[in-house]
Amino acid sequence: MKTKIWVFLVVLLLVFYLVVTAHRGWILLMAPEATAKILGAAIFLLPVVGLWALVREISFGARMEKLAKILAAEGRLPEDTLPRTPAGRIVRDAADAEFEKYKAEAEAAPDDWRSWFRLSCAYDAAGDRRRARKSMRDAIAMYRSKRVEA
Repeated sequence: MKTKIWVFLVVLLLVFYLVVTAHRGWILLMAPEATAKILGAAIFLLPVVGLWALVREISFGARMEKLAKILAAEGRLPEDTLPRTPAGRIVRDAADAEFEKYKAEAEAAPDDWRSWFRLSCAYDAAGDRRRARKSMRDAIAMYRSKRVEA
């Protein structure tokens, strides 16, 4: 719950920033000078892109949380049992060894969103955030396509 409060506060701050930026862009768009209009259009695009990114990230997080709840209810959510350094970081060798297990699982069941979700967790533990997000997007897409078919 604490995390959701922080996310809400950050989103609120970002929305405030986007509104102020859009307002400044609008003021420049209404100015009579051509240079100001061009600058205003460019500035006005920033909040549009920011809002798109915000909606995309929030929906990604909500979908990921939904899948995690399903796996937790099934008792198939990967447990965080990896050893950690004194600073709290996951020991890389242990994460790499655990990764191989989840990689083999995903290769054995390439159409199962659950295996891709767990692979995403393994990528994240191994420090590969880009592949973790890609695997999670794949898991979400598989889950959504299975629901449409049903």
